[in-house]
Order: sequence, then structure tokens, then C-alpha cells
Amino acid sequence: MEKVWWLIVGFTWLGFFLLFLRMGRIRALQGLLQRTKRSVDDAVRRRLLESRSRLSKLEGEEGFWFFLERQLCYSGLKRRFPFLGAESFVLCMVLAGAVCFLTGTLLGGLFGGCVGILLLLAAAWGIITVGKAMEMHAVGDNLMKLLDFLGNYSMTSGDVIGVFAQIGKYLDEPLQSALEQCCVEAQTTGDVGMALLSLADKIEHPQFKELVRNIEVSSRYSADFSVLVQFSRRSVREFLKSGRERKSLLREAGINMLLLLGMSVFALLIVNGLLETSIWSILFTSIPGRIALGMVGAIVFLFAMQVYHMES
Repeated sequence: MEKVWWLIVGFTWLGFFLLFLRMGRIRALQGLLQRTKRSVDDAVRRRLLESRSRLSKLEGEEGFWFFLERQLCYSGLKRRFPFLGAESFVLCMVLAGAVCFLTGTLLGGLFGGCVGILLLLAAAWGIITVGKAMEMHAVGDNLMKLLDFLGNYSMTSGDVIGVFAQIGKYLDEPLQSALEQCCVEAQTTGDVGMALLSLADKIEHPQFKELVRNIEVSSRYSADFSVLVQFSRRSVREFLKSGRERKSLLREAGINMLLLLGMSVFALLIVNGLLETSIWSILFTSIPGRIALGMVGAIVFLFAMQVYHMES
């Protein structure tokens, strides 16, 4: 009976010891997460202060973290996920990369793990690129509407933020959120010029940047904005006209590229019927065939990059 009692006491103490050990590990993990969160928040705060300093001095921002933060902002991810910053995005990519690498390694070995990481990077790049294109298109569609709203007001430097607050709710994203944040920042800090510079830095569209920076310059001299709005309307019309011309050229070039690819496939089908061996095995297994496929792929890739640069 005494042995059973000692066993009960021993297992009880062992259970408490394991419980406290587990609680200590959980507290250590919580402390690590809290320290990581504080360091990320401090880095975001320091970069924001440095960004404001560079904006006030009209200097360009350099460095990987500034570039990544700007890409997240331009793609709309920062607006949809306010907690997402450059550091948190890299941390999420590292965790997702580890999962993809382990999954790819289990399925296809080391090569599969590398392919998983490459697919993750390609997916992230594609999401950012598509998001930037959608944001640029949305801003372009609302830019003339913004100028029409601004033309209905006889603005002076004292009521720029008030006008933005009134017209922002009638615009689509991302202009709506950008104007609301500009109004909140101007009312909170009292620095209208810095709020306007920050507004111009949040949108990638070049005509919008030019418009907001011109408004910021005019606001410092208490000027009437009617002349600026009229000039901006002409500039935006010319920009949209050139954009339509570029799109027509790209459409024509894309049709020509599809015709060339279709004719190439048709020629390969004809040659495949004339040869005793399969032309597809020659293309995919022989060195000259792989070189030819690589050249075709390089041409298509260069064409796609040229389309991307012309669209942006």
C-alpha cells in the first residue's frame, strides 16, 4: 500500500514537472514572438520616419526594404492587409518557402524542393505584378473623374484637404482610401504639404503623382487651382490617348506573335508527317531541338517583358 502511495506521489510530481516545463516552453515561444513583433514594428516605424524625411527633402528612396514596401503599396496588398509590411511579408515568404521546400522534397526530392521555392517566388511576383496593373488601371479610370470633381471647386491652399474629404467617397479604390488617409494625416499632424507628398508616394500612376505634387507646390503659395486643374486635364487626356495608342500597338503585336506561333506549330505538324521519326522527340530530346525551343521561349519571354514595360 505504501508503494502505491509513493507511486501516486511520484507520478503527480512528474505530471506537475512536465506541465511547468511545457508552460515554460510556451512562455519562451510567446516571448520570442513578442520580441519578433516588437522588432518588426520598430523597423517599420524607423523606415516610416526615414521615408517622411526623404519625402520632405524630395529624395528618392533606396534599398531593398523601401523598394519592397513600395511594391506592396502599389499592388494594393498594403491596403487590403494593413498589417502587411516589408518585414512581415519576408517573414511570411520564409515560412511559406520552408513549407513548399519540405513538401517538394517529400514529393520529388531536392529538385522538387527547389521547384517548390521557385513556384512560390513566381506566384508572389505574379500577384504583385497583377495587383500593380489592376491598381494602375483603376487609377487611370478614376483620374478624369477626380479632375472633374476638383474643377467644381474653387480651391485655395486652406481647403485642399476639405475638398479631398468631400470627393474621396465618390471615387473608387485605391483613390478613395488614399484620399481618406491623406485627410486623416493632414488633420492629425497639421502638415498639409507632407500629407500631399505622402499621398503622391502611395499611388504609382505617373499622372496622379504629377497632379498631387503640383497641388502641393501650389498650396505653398496660396494659389488658385483652377489653372492647374485645366492643365492637368489636357495632360491626362494626352496620356490616355497615348495609352490607347500603345494598347492598339500591343494588340497588333500580340496577334502577329500568335500567328507566328500558330504557323510554326502548323509547319512542325507538316514536317512530322514527312519524317519517319517524330519531330516532337527531336525537339524535346535532342540538343539542337532543345536549343530551338529555348530560343523560342526566350523570344516569347522578351515579348512578354516588353508588353509589361509598355503597359506600366
